Amino acid sequence: MLENTGERIIPEELPITNGMLLEHLARYYFSLYYAKGRVLDIACGTGYGSKIMAKSKKEEIHEIIAVDIDEETLKYARHHHYHPHVKYVKADAADEKLFEDLGLFDVITSFETIEHLETEEAFLDNLFKMLKPGGILILSTPFGAGRGKPTREPFHIHQLTEEEFIELFEPYGDTEFYYQRSVLIEPKREGKHYPIGIAVCRKR
Repeated sequence: MLENTGERIIPEELPITNGMLLEHLARYYFSLYYAKGRVLDIACGTGYGSKIMAKSKKEEIHEIIAVDIDEETLKYARHHHYHPHVKYVKADAADEKLFEDLGLFDVITSFETIEHLETEEAFLDNLFKMLKPGGILILSTPFGAGRGKPTREPFHIHQLTEEEFIELFEPYGDTEFYYQRSVLIEPKREGKHYPIGIAVCRKR
């Protein structure tokens, strides 16, 4: 049995009304609009999101490489969320050899990943290298006090401010920003509080 730390989403152990589960599912369903070709789901966790994309877009997705750093989590994913279009791979998201090992992708999804990483720059460099020209990156993170500031989340290195988040995507030619409250994902509306930001970036 996979240990439930409270950070990892294990759908089989959660009621369908669980708020965190619904938030995570909403991001994967949001990404279906963009998912096609060869897809990288980096920090895939237990694999439920990779399977959602593979099943929902089986005519348009050729392959999903679902990456996580934890082998026990990947074993769980292979057992509970197998799909013939999905290949689960153990790797470090910030490894400088990641591009050599995995190649290029049409679409990359990275949900709730960057706040866990000390090596933010190396991770972002990897994503940019692995995205084909014209490819799309969909990345989300919770907002917080900012880079280098403490957070109440025990598994988070820090949580970026909205301004820091927006600055991450300057290398991309075209970026749209969306904001999430519970299952609602929408363009920013003035006067509304959004705990999570989502960037949709197209590489030049």
